[in-house]
Amino acid sequence: MTAGPRVVDAHHHVWDLAVRDQDWITGEAMAPLRRDFTLADLEPEARAAGVGATVLVQTVTVAGETPELLALADGSELVAGVVGWTDLTAPDIADTLAALRELPGGDRLVGLRHQVQAEPDPEWLLRPEVLRGLAAVADAGLVHDLVILPHQLPAATRAAAALPDLVLVLDHAGKPPIATGRTRPWADDLRALAALPNTVCKLSGLVTEADWHTWTPDDLRPYAETVIDAFGPGRLMFGSDWPVCRLAATYTEVLDTARLLIQDLSDDERAAVLATTAERVYGLR
Repeated sequence: MTAGPRVVDAHHHVWDLAVRDQDWITGEAMAPLRRDFTLADLEPEARAAGVGATVLVQTVTVAGETPELLALADGSELVAGVVGWTDLTAPDIADTLAALRELPGGDRLVGLRHQVQAEPDPEWLLRPEVLRGLAAVADAGLVHDLVILPHQLPAATRAAAALPDLVLVLDHAGKPPIATGRTRPWADDLRALAALPNTVCKLSGLVTEADWHTWTPDDLRPYAETVIDAFGPGRLMFGSDWPVCRLAATYTEVLDTARLLIQDLSDDERAAVLATTAERVYGLR
């Protein structure tokens, strides 16, 4: 089940362990990810699934990674945008963003992301120096991807309310506890975030929040339906989360599952989730 409207994969990664370690890949369960994953690995899978463009997302909080990702995008016909990283708390963040845009591939910089999920302070996003940095991201015409855990959703909502000019994109639907079968308080907190017009959500990363070995589309459905109802198709975008998704599913399985979960939407609504929301929000070429 791979035919259909054009597809933009709004969320995937690459890494080369000879260039930089991915220190989040730990333990036996994560061992399948402890190898290099390159654009050359991704492209055949993405093209076979009917994907025409992608957004490459950072993986580590290291300034050197973003120029590398931009250079990869500059030489790629597939990667239309890059979500990178820089220190949001740095006083000179505006200068840093301007410098990144002057690099090879700098025109593909569409957003920034910080591993907020790893911050012990549940209100890290509300720190004055972080809000100042996020305002600079907005001033630069970029978006900010949120990779957070469910208990951090309330702080994200308050940050979004404080920064109405910044578009905040929630990665992986805020990582709901699918493996437990519980929907609350995640669903309530997600709806509070979605009530703000400057927020967008990715239909991504759900298979790895479910049981990796036994999940079915029906396990994901209550969470997908909540996201669709809260944000609407015009603020929802598909992402594969490749290669992390490979812990639980192939690239094609992830895309086919997304198509199944949105099959009751209209043609235009499905097109929004699969492509046009990402194109608009990230300003993809």
